[in-house]
Amino acid sequence: MSGFSAPHCGSLRASDDGREVELYGWVARRRDHGGVTFIDLRDRWGLVQVVIRSIGETEVRNEYVVRVKGKVTRRPGGSENPKMATGEIEVVASDLEIISEAKTPPFEIQDDVNADEALRLKYRYLDIRRPKLAQTLELRHRVVQSIHRYMDAHEFMEVETPMLLKGTPEGSRDFIVPSRLHPGEFFALPQSPQQLKQLLMVAGIGRYYQIARCLRDEDLRADRVVEITQLDVEMSFCTEEDVFTLIEGLWSKVWKDVLGIEIPTPFPRIDMQESLLKYGTDKPDLRYSLEIGDVSDALRETGATVLRSALDAGGVVRCFAVPGGRDMSRRELDELALIAKGAGAKGLAWIPGPLDRHMSEGEMAAIKAAAGAGADDLILVVADRRRKAETVMGLLRREIARRRKLIRHDEWNFLWIYPMYLFEEDDQGKLTYGHHPFTSPWPEDMHLLAERPYEVRARAYDCVLNGFEISGGSIRIHQPELQERVFEILGMSREKIRAQFGHLLEAFEYGVPPHGGIAAGIDRLMMAITGTDNIRDVVAFPKTQSHQDLMLGAPSPVDPAQLAELHIQVVPPQKAPS
Repeated sequence: MSGFSAPHCGSLRASDDGREVELYGWVARRRDHGGVTFIDLRDRWGLVQVVIRSIGETEVRNEYVVRVKGKVTRRPGGSENPKMATGEIEVVASDLEIISEAKTPPFEIQDDVNADEALRLKYRYLDIRRPKLAQTLELRHRVVQSIHRYMDAHEFMEVETPMLLKGTPEGSRDFIVPSRLHPGEFFALPQSPQQLKQLLMVAGIGRYYQIARCLRDEDLRADRVVEITQLDVEMSFCTEEDVFTLIEGLWSKVWKDVLGIEIPTPFPRIDMQESLLKYGTDKPDLRYSLEIGDVSDALRETGATVLRSALDAGGVVRCFAVPGGRDMSRRELDELALIAKGAGAKGLAWIPGPLDRHMSEGEMAAIKAAAGAGADDLILVVADRRRKAETVMGLLRREIARRRKLIRHDEWNFLWIYPMYLFEEDDQGKLTYGHHPFTSPWPEDMHLLAERPYEVRARAYDCVLNGFEISGGSIRIHQPELQERVFEILGMSREKIRAQFGHLLEAFEYGVPPHGGIAAGIDRLMMAITGTDNIRDVVAFPKTQSHQDLMLGAPSPVDPAQLAELHIQVVPPQKAPS
């Protein structure tokens, strides 16, 4: 038996007519026609039809692993299958060996499988046999290989960084690992190699990259996962323009290598404030228009109480036009209002609608002009705090585009969001960093650090594709004094700074070059390429939204003896009072 040298099932073509072959694979389908049995034999490369005529052992069932010897022949005229890459030929078997039998799978191994996702995740090794998922993993492999070739051609060195690190605040909770040899002390698994790649710049590596695994103990959210794979890049003596040129060239090469598509460069750029205003998000999808307008100034004296009260409280009024939207039913509008309220809005108004009678002709004209509305368009209006209005309008914009089929699916719209802001509010309204605490402030905004930190722009950038943030990075702080100052603005004491970041600040005392970089999420990149909104469609062995591995049964309890060896005692969670 030698499967390595055998041809692939899916690689045979009409040019192989008359060739003697030995194939290995899984039985995808069996059909009996009198004294002739047909099976579709499947491997990673595709399917081929095998014809079996009285060669002895033919009691094969779906998903049996078999070896077939036979001759490639053209199918009889009229029996070709244009839906199969191998549809012009078949293999007439002279010998068939059952290598491994199989139980009936818990779901059908086909692309249009009708099975619960939890069941498919439990039997993921069967799910991966489906051609679509197997092809997605093949595509992912080709993307990563293209990245390796490009980075090597640009003199970047691949350096592996450790998985056991010191825990530092970088945006999410750390996964921690107890140390057996140092009782009571813990390693942290990397949220990213951020500090290590900066230290590699101090070390003189100059151009570093890595396809890195990163782990973040995120809360349960549909758009977050605990394990990610990212392209991690850092380089010395660079500017933003150097990073833009590198990454634009990279994505152009990947799209050409993998999809055969030419991507025009340079990518357009808009700053974060403009993106939030026009599109309601910092990762806009430009495959449809629906630009949002601001009519706050035009409505300062409006008689519409719901709008005026929001403006008087320091809020804004935002709107956009739905092309041909006057045909929308009241039911559809009520559904949109529920979506807006679910995102935290006080409500949703529309024009024409009940709002009309509370507004002057001039105010109506201003709204129509800001929305760019035509005679048959409907205008959606939200009045709220600026950040809330942006969030709600961005959500409604995406929903309208989906419902009214406005998305141009054959487009690849890359753009840079640049510049961004150094600080932002967290969920509790407190000051936190916008990207991470190592991002350099905009030089012209240094004077704002002390008194107006929220206005400080950052030398930070995100690369967005069709609504996905596929990569983001910044020019880093390389002056130890400025780095300490940013830590202090974030509320860290000198003791905490030294305890958590002393190693980095000390390294900066030994000659550190200016440096910057970027990280690109391979998972999100693959979601954009394949057009899926489910990250589990592009990962071989994903967790569920509740962070469980249904296939392996993880997480799971640990033997008490192992806990004792690690000096750990588990305290069961207290039950809520009944």
